Amino acid sequence: MERPPAPRGRRNARIAVATAAAVLPFAAVLTVGSAAPLAPPLGACSGPDCPATWPPPNNGDFPGRDATINVFTGGYYTVTGRAAEAEGKIVTLGDFTVDKSQGGGAFNAGVVGVGSRVVPPNGSDFLTVGGNVTVLTGNSLLIGGSDSRGQAFGNLRYAGALTGTVAIDPTGQAIQDANAAAPYQSVLTQIEDVSACVGRAAATGTVALTSSEATFTGDGTSMKQVFNVTGNLASPSGGQIGLVFTNIPAGATVVVNMLSADPVINTYTGTGLPGDPTTEMRSKLMWNFPTATSAQINGSAQFQGAVMAGNPAGTTTIDMPGMNGRVYLAGNLIQTGNGGYEIHSYPFDGDLPDCEVTPSPSPTSPSPSPTSPTPTPTTTSPAPTSPTPTPTTTSPAPTSPTPTETTTSAAPTSPTATASSSSAAPTSHGPTSHHPTPSHGGGGGGQLPSTGAGNAPVVFGLAGAGLLALGGLAVLAARRRGRHS
Repeated sequence: MERPPAPRGRRNARIAVATAAAVLPFAAVLTVGSAAPLAPPLGACSGPDCPATWPPPNNGDFPGRDATINVFTGGYYTVTGRAAEAEGKIVTLGDFTVDKSQGGGAFNAGVVGVGSRVVPPNGSDFLTVGGNVTVLTGNSLLIGGSDSRGQAFGNLRYAGALTGTVAIDPTGQAIQDANAAAPYQSVLTQIEDVSACVGRAAATGTVALTSSEATFTGDGTSMKQVFNVTGNLASPSGGQIGLVFTNIPAGATVVVNMLSADPVINTYTGTGLPGDPTTEMRSKLMWNFPTATSAQINGSAQFQGAVMAGNPAGTTTIDMPGMNGRVYLAGNLIQTGNGGYEIHSYPFDGDLPDCEVTPSPSPTSPSPSPTSPTPTPTTTSPAPTSPTPTPTTTSPAPTSPTPTETTTSAAPTSPTATASSSSAAPTSHGPTSHHPTPSHGGGGGGQLPSTGAGNAPVVFGLAGAGLLALGGLAVLAARRRGRHS
């Protein structure tokens, strides 16, 4: 179905950027240059309570707070299958839909039962939605949580209508705000630009793909290790493979550019435990999909690293038991799975390949001699735009296809500037009701989610053994941890 044009806010934001760029006396040339950390509100942890260390996925007390966006979509965000949770601060410019078609159940946002347990600051917006919030009948959206020391509470701020069951821990509120997404329009442009820039970086290493494994071999010296993949990271039949990184200097940023239109990653690699090579790389590992129209990340792992996708017309599907890292998409997100699959909050603080500013003729440069045939070749430098189609004409509206069942849900709240009356009473959502399902171990003493990973006993055998070594996390199992089903 054809989507309407992009919202006026997105078009105006891009026009403003283009106008500002036109008056610069320099042309930006996309080349690998100096260090380029992601600028706030993306990337590294922010705020006064960032943890000194980030624990592996667990169900213990909150080790800190993080005000940085953990999940961003420029389009819609749809939860389906039996996906259970998304941790940290979440922003979607389009619609947010909970449609757990495989039996329904709860979806936790902001605070999860098993994750890093680093949550947003109290009283902040845990979930921001630029469109409608639709929770289908038989589903519920739960925002907030608690540990042994108290509550983690935040707001649902949304621009459109709210339909369905939403429960928010006190004293968080559901706030209808027509301008909910306005502060984040520039973030969309930031993701598009960074993803396009990083996608043009020259490879520093090689990728060798067999039917069972992909081996990424670095050059051993560069502090920005770049690998360009033109196909899929999967077996010839589309099955799971292992991912191995070698000859990577300690502390180096690692970028894997997935350069095809419909790339697939299907892997069992990743436990999230100390000593796992991808765990050690996590905060500086970026999986980049600069032009993909349909990207898939599948498998049975606790997948490590940040994900970025720069095409506002694209859709990324995440079907992993655990996604451990930032998820920054210019387009849409479908979070799915056949078990209690989750997105966990972990920072990205790597130094990405930069787009340097290379001088071109400035207004003060000498004019060409009358005998000179043409201006110098510097005027043919590439334009600073990415090679993808201009988003203002190709991007779909950031709305998801609303299922017809939403008409049977509770009536949406009327748009007001005050807290919405749609929030369930706090008593329906207390600390003792958290994490009832065995898919997350219930009171399983901090084990990793086992749902959806029956085909990877070695991975989760290691995961269980590693987290048992974390000690006294089991004593916290009776409190609210992850109330999904």
